[in-house]
Amino acid sequence: MTEKERLEEDAHRAKNWKRWGPYLSERQWGTVREDYSVDGKSWEFFPREHAPSRAYRWGEDGLLGLTDRECRLCFSLALWNGKDPILKERLFGLSGPEGNHGEDVKESYFYLDATPTHSYLKALYKYPQSEFPYTALIEENGRRGKDRPEFELADTGAFDQNRYFDVFVEYAKASPDDILIRLTLHNRGPEKARLRLLPTLWFRNTWSWGCKHEGCWAKPRMLLQPDGSVLTDHATLGKHRFFAEARKGVVPTILFTENQSNLAKLFNVENEGAYAKDAFHDLLIRDKKDAVNPKGFGTKAAAVYDLNVPAGGEIVVRLRLSAEGDRGGTPFGKSFDSVFAERVREADAFYDQLLPRGLPKQERSVARQGYAGLLWSKQFYHYVVKDWLEGDSNQPAPPLQRWQGRNSDWLHLFNRDVISMPDKWEYPWYAAWDLAFHMIPFCRIDPFFAKEQLVLFLREWYMHPSGQIPAYEFGFSDVNPPVHAWACWRVFKITGARGQRDRLFLSRVFQKLLINFTWWVNRKDVQGKHLFSGGFLGLDNIGVFDRSKPLPNGGRLEQADGTAWMAFYCMTMLSIALELSRDNPATEDVASKFFEHFIAIADAMNTLGGAGLWDEEDGFYYDRLHVDGHSIPIKVRSLVGLIPLIAVEVLDDELIKHLPGFSKRMNWFLENRKDLAKHISYMEGDSEKKGLRLLAIPSRERLERVLKYMLDENEFLSPYGLRSVSRVHKDHPYIFNLGGEEQRIDYVPGESNSGFFGGNSNWRGPIWFPVNYLIIEALERYHRYYGDTFKVECPTGSGRLMNLKRVAEELGGRLVRIFLPGKDGQRPCHGADPRFSADPHWKDLVLFHEYFHGDDGHGLGASHQTGWTALAVKLIEDR
Repeated sequence: MTEKERLEEDAHRAKNWKRWGPYLSERQWGTVREDYSVDGKSWEFFPREHAPSRAYRWGEDGLLGLTDRECRLCFSLALWNGKDPILKERLFGLSGPEGNHGEDVKESYFYLDATPTHSYLKALYKYPQSEFPYTALIEENGRRGKDRPEFELADTGAFDQNRYFDVFVEYAKASPDDILIRLTLHNRGPEKARLRLLPTLWFRNTWSWGCKHEGCWAKPRMLLQPDGSVLTDHATLGKHRFFAEARKGVVPTILFTENQSNLAKLFNVENEGAYAKDAFHDLLIRDKKDAVNPKGFGTKAAAVYDLNVPAGGEIVVRLRLSAEGDRGGTPFGKSFDSVFAERVREADAFYDQLLPRGLPKQERSVARQGYAGLLWSKQFYHYVVKDWLEGDSNQPAPPLQRWQGRNSDWLHLFNRDVISMPDKWEYPWYAAWDLAFHMIPFCRIDPFFAKEQLVLFLREWYMHPSGQIPAYEFGFSDVNPPVHAWACWRVFKITGARGQRDRLFLSRVFQKLLINFTWWVNRKDVQGKHLFSGGFLGLDNIGVFDRSKPLPNGGRLEQADGTAWMAFYCMTMLSIALELSRDNPATEDVASKFFEHFIAIADAMNTLGGAGLWDEEDGFYYDRLHVDGHSIPIKVRSLVGLIPLIAVEVLDDELIKHLPGFSKRMNWFLENRKDLAKHISYMEGDSEKKGLRLLAIPSRERLERVLKYMLDENEFLSPYGLRSVSRVHKDHPYIFNLGGEEQRIDYVPGESNSGFFGGNSNWRGPIWFPVNYLIIEALERYHRYYGDTFKVECPTGSGRLMNLKRVAEELGGRLVRIFLPGKDGQRPCHGADPRFSADPHWKDLVLFHEYFHGDDGHGLGASHQTGWTALAVKLIEDR
């Protein structure tokens, strides 16, 4: 069977190939959904130190683990090198307040391979043989200020002399409910090293809370069987068997406990029973033999392997989790390794068919790891706001003030789904605009999942009754850029040839997007003049002010990016409406509405009050502040002024002439509003353009002027893509005084040098993939219309003239270069770390960071944000 056939079977519900997957979070502690505090301080209410001992209410976490799509039964690893004060059963990282640049995972792990049905998965964790430097990482990062880099695990010397274990984790499915597990443990050090391995199986705790909503099942059970296997029984998942292979004829000991909080340790109150979640820590590290259940049953179990791994050697441990009656023969017979071999061959065949022929080896490797990161970042996400606010009958009543606090106006929200996450440790919660970008590469490997995700966020148990799409759990009412429609439109086009595309999907999302668009217009166009003030719009600290909060002196900000995002939204909805009008004439009226709305926005942006948000002297778009009767341009050269370029569409006269209603209205505008052509690309048409018409915010002359900045290496253009703030602000910071307070923007190419907007990300210089990608697509659309009649210097001042398609390719190539080894073997994403250029156990590994240094391209922020940074894979494929 091929992977493509499995995808089809799953999509048509013939077989449930995706029931099991890497849906286990890598951090559940410190999340909003586990926070029942009065002040919303989630890092403090459920701190990292509680994680080993305290049961989670809304999810689970583990180390490169696996669970079913409802997170009922979980599998993960626990490791102990004999020196650590705790078992390594989850990734270690700092909370937001602890890190000098916010929350940050302090581990070395890599997603290596994955197929869309999770028929094959492979990942790597690097575990130090010396005591893990928990205290050093906490204390040193605590000492460092915002002006210094983060102190990482490698900086502690934890991997010196190669004294660490490479722990490879592989999963292969013999059938949808028969999962083979292979753990390969390499000792990279010069001496034999002891390692305790505890493959762990447990039920998510759904029984301690007294909750009544869907998913609150009665307490399940695990029971040791005479053959040494573990039988699990769950009300809705049914019965499963867990097998742990004997080594050298010795069957591993199976430990049992309950996945319940150790209240005595945590809060000095009586436990609910004799056995608690942290029992295996107590037994192995503190030799508390009464910590585990000697009768061989519970809701959490682990096989114990005491291994001595020879220097430079490896040990393989095999396990199996199967639905009762699903497996034939012995669990570890000859078929075990043959299934793995077959799944690896199928994975190779799947990607060989997907990736372009002739793709160089290094680019192919980056693409495989990028897709692996996307697939490994799927996570079960559970959050029911009404129940969270009310609290549970078996738990202390939460403070009543929460009903006026975070997310209290999202009582309809009921999330219990597998969702694509930005990063399962740093951001183990969805972000709506991130997810839209995820789906562009995702739809290449799993179009069914991509469409399902986009539809899901428009369903009535996600979307607010007002029409707003939930942003993220820290504030569902925050405002992200409106890119959902764009993602739906692109997925529609990418996943089918013309005439074979999924029109039902497009029609479904269009109906709901109309509601969301109306919410935007009603909430964010404050003056009703088509200039929008959306808030921070996902660009965190890019502004002089925190744009998510009221401005000083009661000021009002008209945002160049907010307005451009809405023009972009209009353009996308116009394109969708025109497409649907092919077989539904009623949609023509809606197409006319979006056409005229775009004209109104573009006209206001270019002319309202004289020049709108355009600065004729500088030749750039700026935000404009209205305060104390004055209108002041905020002259920061940033992505805010480049985003207007993405609002561009090329319409085909061949389509328009078959839509008489739309054509009539359009022709009226062309005849009666000729004045608009002075400033915007307003349905420019030319017989030489093969019946194409251009609709865009900037006129040709204004486009040329903005591109001159964008392609200047002393401004936006870095060797690795477009910077978020122009480099000119390094020597010429923008300073603004208001109400006696000085506000300042400098070019900061690396991590943020202030705590502004949390300080854990930085849009004041680094390179971010999502906006870079949108600009590349926009350049391709401009080229479709202008062709070789429009050429610019790239880079500015170089004398090299390029058409806009070549400029787009140049930008894409610079972004891809971040992940490819240079002549010295070093990949820019890894900075100057020599391991990644010379060490055979590191040099082929790739990380997809949240953003990248504006000058040297090294990775910054979340280290496993393969979500939108997987756009690099799409760029590789398009080269």
